[in-house]
Amino acid sequence: MKYWIGAALVLIVAVALALAPVNEYFFFAGYVVLTAVVLATAWNILGGYAGYVNFGTPAFFGIGAYTGVLLFKWMAAPLALQIAAGAFMGGLLGFGVGMLTLRLRGIFFAIATVAVVFIMETLMTNWRYVGGATGLQVLRPPVMVPFETYTRMLFVVMAMMAIAAVSLARYIQVSWVGRGLRAIRDSEEAAECSGVPTLKLKLFACVVSGGLMAAAGAPMPMYLSFIEPASTFNLSYTVSALGSAIIGGMSHWIGPIIGAILLGALQQIVTVTISGEVNVLVIGVLLVLFVVLAPEGILGLFKRWARTSSK
Repeated sequence: MKYWIGAALVLIVAVALALAPVNEYFFFAGYVVLTAVVLATAWNILGGYAGYVNFGTPAFFGIGAYTGVLLFKWMAAPLALQIAAGAFMGGLLGFGVGMLTLRLRGIFFAIATVAVVFIMETLMTNWRYVGGATGLQVLRPPVMVPFETYTRMLFVVMAMMAIAAVSLARYIQVSWVGRGLRAIRDSEEAAECSGVPTLKLKLFACVVSGGLMAAAGAPMPMYLSFIEPASTFNLSYTVSALGSAIIGGMSHWIGPIIGAILLGALQQIVTVTISGEVNVLVIGVLLVLFVVLAPEGILGLFKRWARTSSK
């Protein structure tokens, strides 16, 4: 009950901010941070709960973005339909990728997911209907009332998506599905011997994770008014999602939220004060520090501090 009250308060605050006379840059940055929350939460369902490290985040994000722009160009579909269709296509891609790769383990699975990114990028690069290699300009329809700008509206939309993604991840963690995924992460052979339907659970995690990532990508063409393959399928999305989960802590649904907010806010500050090129360096340094000094992330540090304080 407390969680849902907190989620409702977050949404109310997001809507209030979007209607208030706040500097427009806040919503540009807020949209990026909230997108990172959705991607990190989605990545953690497969990478954190089940232990299958997925480097294919841009493939799912990109198919969501291109599904949205395809529907908009073809039939002027509303944003809600673009997001729903993007999530469906992401789930479908997740199912296909899962069927082909989930029997692989460790580095072999990770390499296979990277290959999916390059396959999807190549397909979109050679598809002229959606702009091909040069990209496509998106003429956005009038913004919905009561929002003044698209950025404010998309900020609220992404806040709703972040709440939905976190709620789903939280439910999975406390359900029998989450227990089964953690058993797979700890020892897949032992889980199979105990009767855990390992392949079905891994496929489920892959479908849900892919659907959420694609849903996060669907509004991007409206956010930028433009789409092109190189930036849409950029591997920086993988680094951001993976880094947020590791830095925050992969053992709990709240970990990716902490990591994404910290990392996303830090990246925005660095972009404004220094340079956007330094973003990857910031993530790299933080990843090295946390992997070496705090492999369980910020949540692990907090738990360790709590145990020490209670003695």
